[in-house]
Amino acid sequence: MSTEMIKRAKVLVLEDEPIIGRVAARTLISEGYEVEVALNGYAAKNKIDTNNNYKFMIFDIKTPGINGIQLYEYMEKVYPELTEKVIFTTGDSLGEATTGFLQRVNRPYLNKPYTPLQLIELIRTAFFPEPAGV
Repeated sequence: MSTEMIKRAKVLVLEDEPIIGRVAARTLISEGYEVEVALNGYAAKNKIDTNNNYKFMIFDIKTPGINGIQLYEYMEKVYPELTEKVIFTTGDSLGEATTGFLQRVNRPYLNKPYTPLQLIELIRTAFFPEPAGV
């Protein structure tokens, strides 16, 4: 896939904190992505059920209604191929349930608060790793 095609890719951000959602969206838009933000898990689930061709998805673990964990578990059952496209953000990486979940799914995650640069670096590492020997 060419860089130009990657840069036009759609991204879904599940984030219930509007300021963090705007920062994430601006960061991703500045990198050339088309961004959709869902403020709760129900909205994110609807977006995935309607149009699940996202290049990657960023799920906040703690959101109202359906949380990021529940949405991921839904995807494991209905869209298992999409689970490899998810990274998580959390302000609760020390909570037992969150820690256990992150260990089980073995997906990349960022602790809040994070910087735009940390977000971009995680995305590049998770989805666009450098070829060996470069």
